[in-house]
Amino acid sequence: MVKQFYTFVTMIDKIRYWFEQKAFGVCEWWGKKLGIRTTHIRMYFIYLSFFTFGSPIIIYFIMAFILEHKESFKPSNYRRRRSVWDL
Repeated sequence: MVKQFYTFVTMIDKIRYWFEQKAFGVCEWWGKKLGIRTTHIRMYFIYLSFFTFGSPIIIYFIMAFILEHKESFKPSNYRRRRSVWDL
């Protein structure tokens, strides 16, 4: 019985690790931009999904799509300036 429980826990840890490392990274991106821990953003997203019956999931997938293809959304003549004085 203990071995089955341990196997179940390690399986959950593997799934959690995969989602944290290989999922879209939307929460991580927001965390870096806002200076908030990623776990807090994930927790708020889960709570918001429960209270609004899952509608933020659509927004999450749209943000994931934009983050994966963000180079395609930039204008072709877009060039990053080094400083304000490079006008």
